[in-house]
Amino acid sequence: MIFRRTLLAASLSLGLLSSAFAGDITGAGATFPYPVYAKWAEAYKAKTGVGLNYQSIGSGGGIKQIKAKTVDFGASDKPLKLEELEKEGLMQFPTVMGGVVPVVNLAGVQGGQIKLTGAVLADIFLGKIKKWNEPAIANLNKGVALPDQAITVVHRSDGSGTTFIFTNYLSKASPDWKNKVGEEASVSWPAGVGGKGNEGVASYVKQIKGSIGYVEYAYALQNKMAYTMLQNKEGNFVSPNEDTFKSAAAGAHWDKAPGFYEILTDEPGKQSWPITGATFILMHKSQTNAENAKTVLKFFNWAYAEGDKLALGLDYIPMPDNVVKLVENAWKAQIKDASGKALW
Repeated sequence: MIFRRTLLAASLSLGLLSSAFAGDITGAGATFPYPVYAKWAEAYKAKTGVGLNYQSIGSGGGIKQIKAKTVDFGASDKPLKLEELEKEGLMQFPTVMGGVVPVVNLAGVQGGQIKLTGAVLADIFLGKIKKWNEPAIANLNKGVALPDQAITVVHRSDGSGTTFIFTNYLSKASPDWKNKVGEEASVSWPAGVGGKGNEGVASYVKQIKGSIGYVEYAYALQNKMAYTMLQNKEGNFVSPNEDTFKSAAAGAHWDKAPGFYEILTDEPGKQSWPITGATFILMHKSQTNAENAKTVLKFFNWAYAEGDKLALGLDYIPMPDNVVKLVENAWKAQIKDASGKALW
């Protein structure tokens, strides 16, 4: 599905880069869900008059801002473990699921034309595979005219949940990656150049010939970028799309995940996209501004009930009804005003 253009225009019209009006809610963090949050905010403001002031600054920034209580909610694609949530007095809940995709800038190469395995992708980002026509890539892509061209790796420069999802997958696919780099929202990259946000990575890959990066799928669509196929856990080469994200998401066990901590990379399933992940909202359990907190919960309650079509239009996967019920029960049990009264 085609992602409608000009997120910048959307951000300006929604006031995402300006100060909030009275009654508006504020959030900051992950760039991964920004396209769908912008669509939800636009529709919700048209319906209720309540705006969303959301700063798309990366998951690391969102976690810092919610801990500092400078926003009503933080947003992160890297879920926090239960111990950290309890230490900071936070609760988290998932909003949508989506896919992280490798994107390339190679003359004459279209989306889905190149196949990669997780191990080869890791070796590219480790800087071990330096040219596009090296045997490790060529043997997977017989019949594809691969250029004798240097590979430029593009990665995130900021603390990023998208990076966490990506490096979590590479750590599962490659022992060498796991031992040398590991999985985290910010890592010491062995090679390449850094761009800020999904937007920055997409921009660099579009500019640099011979480059490869990783972005949330909506950014690949928006920028008309060539994505690669990947070999999944079952050994099948699959393309990123709604069906392959759904297949990966089907393996989630949200009811058994303390604090909704769930990782969806390298999931089983013949059609599963191997770099799938959820994105999360962080809120304080004890709210000093009860009205703002209620407004945040009303917004996400509306998004769960009315935002599925908008999410699917951008190839995000909505949360199943049973998970929404779990989330709403968690709101009732955990989010309270200063006197200890439940806000939902």
